[in-house]
Amino acid sequence: MELPFFHKNLLGIEGLRVEEIRSLLNMTTAFKEISRREIKKVPTLRGRTIVNLFFEPSTRTRTSFELAAKRLSADAVNISSSTSSVVKGETLIDTVKNLQAMHPDLIIMRHSAAGAPHFLARHIETPVINAGDGAHEHPTQALLDLYTMEEHGGEVRGKTIGIVGDIAHSRVARSNILCLTKMGAKVIVCGPPTLIPKGIEAMKVEVAYDLDAILPRLDIIMMLRIQLERQRRGHFPSISEYSKFYGLNRRRLERCKPEILVMHPGPVNRGIELEPDVADGSRSVILDQVENGLALRMALLYILAGGRRDDS
Repeated sequence: MELPFFHKNLLGIEGLRVEEIRSLLNMTTAFKEISRREIKKVPTLRGRTIVNLFFEPSTRTRTSFELAAKRLSADAVNISSSTSSVVKGETLIDTVKNLQAMHPDLIIMRHSAAGAPHFLARHIETPVINAGDGAHEHPTQALLDLYTMEEHGGEVRGKTIGIVGDIAHSRVARSNILCLTKMGAKVIVCGPPTLIPKGIEAMKVEVAYDLDAILPRLDIIMMLRIQLERQRRGHFPSISEYSKFYGLNRRRLERCKPEILVMHPGPVNRGIELEPDVADGSRSVILDQVENGLALRMALLYILAGGRRDDS
């Protein structure tokens, strides 16, 4: 079957067309079924080598990509900055050249510098997936979030989605804004003024600083992780102050529509962004995000590493 996905790499959301996103979401459903079988492994990518190149700490994303590769029978190689030659002074371009010499079939990269996966893609023939670059983008997170939203609530077109928290430093927020507005949703970003970047309205979002005021309007609410290390930089007075005004608790949840979906890209700071009874409650789809992330990444590996569905 010819797939309407016309990119060698997945570096960001901006360059994707709506029909390409729809094709990927449809494939995700098929790969989700594989993960629910008694035997979860298929030979689709047998003989392919996939490199996870992570220059930032990661548990969920790296494990999800690694497990996706293994379920498709690919060989997964994990390289982190602490175990690579980068700690010995090797430059990124040297790392790129050495990787190319090993002829991997796909490279998945996370880096603290915005644009690092794009740099890699310009200097290597192998397809590249951006697994997060600085505060720039995290495209697979946005796509799995979209899949989860539509799995539970139907198409996002016409729905109102709130993204709450540290918008300024969040690659998840940026990718979700690009993805959701592209698919026809209305996005409201909410947080302290110090964590809302100036000019973000240019991304076709509404800006709010009062969480309680927007709650009744939302069909979906996505709480972002507060990066506790930033608290020392004076972005807000204290953790307890932040939680008081921007944490989602049972009282605030009661102000929302009964069918609202509660999301979080993880890891959750319980008691700060979300109270435990909300994180674990009936409106939370956080664990569904994790399951769907694995299926979506399986679909992406299949597309970009040259799998064939008739093998599965």
